[in-house]
Amino acid sequence: MLSISHLRKQYATVLAVDDVSLDVRRGEILGLLGPNGAGKTTTIRTILNIIQPDAGSITFDGKRLTGSVLDSVGYLPEERGLYRKSKLLATILYFASLKKVPPSEAKRRAYSWLGRFGLLEWHDRKVEELSKGNQQKVQFIISILHDPDLVILDEPFGGLDPVNQILLKDVLMELKQKGKAIIFSTHQMEHAEKLCDTICLINRGRVVLAGKLREVKSAYGSNTIRIEFDGDAAFLSGLSSVKKVQLYGNFAEVVLRDGESAKELLGEISRRLDLRKFELAEPSLNAIFLGLVGDGKRPGAEGKPQ
Repeated sequence: MLSISHLRKQYATVLAVDDVSLDVRRGEILGLLGPNGAGKTTTIRTILNIIQPDAGSITFDGKRLTGSVLDSVGYLPEERGLYRKSKLLATILYFASLKKVPPSEAKRRAYSWLGRFGLLEWHDRKVEELSKGNQQKVQFIISILHDPDLVILDEPFGGLDPVNQILLKDVLMELKQKGKAIIFSTHQMEHAEKLCDTICLINRGRVVLAGKLREVKSAYGSNTIRIEFDGDAAFLSGLSSVKKVQLYGNFAEVVLRDGESAKELLGEISRRLDLRKFELAEPSLNAIFLGLVGDGKRPGAEGKPQ
């Protein structure tokens, strides 16, 4: 298990990570969430011993992440980190050698993963000849080729088309079933909602919300209504019974004020829109995210469990 306790990192006048604590268990995917600049990448680089924290402790199975322990960690950075002039297979094998994978085994695994990701015919081409999405797949292969116990992925879906996003999700679920501990950092809530067992939402360097995903969603109540419709729904935000609205074309997520009736809202909406769907639901992770960090609140302002 990865355990992070009271992590702190400051750069000059910027407090990038402020008293962050979290745990990631084997066989679990933790979503490290937050807006751009929240402190996610700094937290990850501190875990990887790239950056030294000013305070706090980081251990994996009770050991500090240094030396041989880091060999059991796989990392996919948000930025491209490939040698553009190198050939694809040679690049993968080079990174495998850094993790002490025997050459013959590294080649066997590389061909297997290249086939899985539809890149086998590209194995002798230069990295720079690949599309952004294919380069991302190569980086992911490099991050898991040595069969790490802890996998850290920083925006892994960047550049991937919908088909390859599904493929990557399938692989992540396989890694979870094999007992890997996985940190998945993103600001795209729809991916986190589908994949993560637990979440840790960071804003301005501090933990705003953390816990099991289903418990977090349950804690935010069931006064959320999702509707699909034809028509102009701009009027929804002006209704006295409505606390907040998120509009997405012909779909809306509506949060009612405490004590308001969904039945009365249904009557009002039915008179003004052509409804295709009207359902009571737990709030989406995206709605919770926007409620906590979308209006510029300071972290810790909400009274929900940490």
